[in-house]
Amino acid sequence: MKTRLLVASSLVAVSVALGAAQTQIVPPSNKYTPEQDVQLGRDAAAQARQQLPIMNDESVTSYIEGIGRRLVSAIPNELREPEFHYTFEAVNVREINAFALPGGPMFVNRGMIEAAHSEGEVAGVMAHELSHVVLRHGTAQASKATKYELGTIAGAIVGAVIGGRVGSGVAQVTQFGLGTAFLRYGRDYERQADLEGAQIMARAGYDPREMARMFDTIKKQGGAGGPEWLSDHPDPGKRSDYIVAEAAKLRVENPIRDTAGFTRVKSHLASLPKAPSTEQATANAKRGGGGTQPANSGRITERVEAPSSQYTQYNEGDIFSVSVPSNWRELANSGAVTFAPEGAYAETNAGSIFTHGVELGIARNEAHDLQTATGELIAALRQGNPQLGQPSNYRRTSLNGQTALQTSMTNISDATRREEVIQMVTCQMRDGNLFYAIAVAPRDQVSTYQSVFQRVISSIRFAR
Repeated sequence: MKTRLLVASSLVAVSVALGAAQTQIVPPSNKYTPEQDVQLGRDAAAQARQQLPIMNDESVTSYIEGIGRRLVSAIPNELREPEFHYTFEAVNVREINAFALPGGPMFVNRGMIEAAHSEGEVAGVMAHELSHVVLRHGTAQASKATKYELGTIAGAIVGAVIGGRVGSGVAQVTQFGLGTAFLRYGRDYERQADLEGAQIMARAGYDPREMARMFDTIKKQGGAGGPEWLSDHPDPGKRSDYIVAEAAKLRVENPIRDTAGFTRVKSHLASLPKAPSTEQATANAKRGGGGTQPANSGRITERVEAPSSQYTQYNEGDIFSVSVPSNWRELANSGAVTFAPEGAYAETNAGSIFTHGVELGIARNEAHDLQTATGELIAALRQGNPQLGQPSNYRRTSLNGQTALQTSMTNISDATRREEVIQMVTCQMRDGNLFYAIAVAPRDQVSTYQSVFQRVISSIRFAR
């Protein structure tokens, strides 16, 4: 089974008043169609993924996807384009930056998350980027360059985002956007993205003033003269002042502050090897090092040792503990926590694959009931496993004394091309998020692993 989950942000009770006093933003004229935005962004994103070190880390990816989905749900109806498809990926580079492409693809640098002091600051950068997309600033700016064809523009975008100036990284070429001859956002577009981003933040439950604070952080990091990318994207002037003034018009009560997810992802990033600079990463890609960040660890073999009758207990921070067969190992750098025997696990560019074992994790839940949240989790799994079957009837059970659901599905393993059985148990934690346990075994070995899975589930203890 391949595990790469798309999960949603947890719901926080907020009250937002969006009155007529908010600044009205009118998208600029544009000779391109929304379908061309999508084509342009798709082509550029494909090239970006080949040359940038995309993080194959589920805990980071699911975190920014959760924020992204919350922001996308707050796009005003008049700016929604049904053709657009929003995706959110983390890039393993140290610069504080993010960039979005026409039609919806967004890339968030690890360095930006590490520099943020709150989830709202991360959301502020992403909301600004999202606003460039929904206002179609990229192709609006390209509309002024009438002698260029769409394919030429796509190539120029990738050249700027990936290559940059000689000796410069992405963060020095862009200001939350695309630094090309066609897509250099001027002061007017930057101001529009700031204000529309503040409004989207407010609708999503974040305090727009945190966007202003993140901008201040970025500016300070650039030294006395400010970051070099300001020469391509000049500060509209008094940026913090007008964002704070717009925030006062929006009146967000009980905004989202630091969340458990933000704390966890910051702690997780601190435990990883230091991220390279964009220049180092792209140089590695040019040498043939590739753009993704596969661990390339483990291997899938035909023969896998049967589960040991002896069990070893693992404590996963202050979240939960679990006991698994002693001949299973805990797999580091897999998005969630995976336990599998030798020969049953591999990390590939497409994600983590395991043929025998158990994966345990937490998916962010937008306050849905247990069965709905479980269904969303299965739908997310299906995106990476298109042959994943429909779940059997949900059976109520218990997990560490809490109400849980258990179901099973079939799948065709990407590694072996054989049918496998997926068993899943889910329950809601005290903070509302969804805890899940996924067990995988080949169809012809299910009887051997059924009792093992039940013993693992019975051993789980939540720390809070």
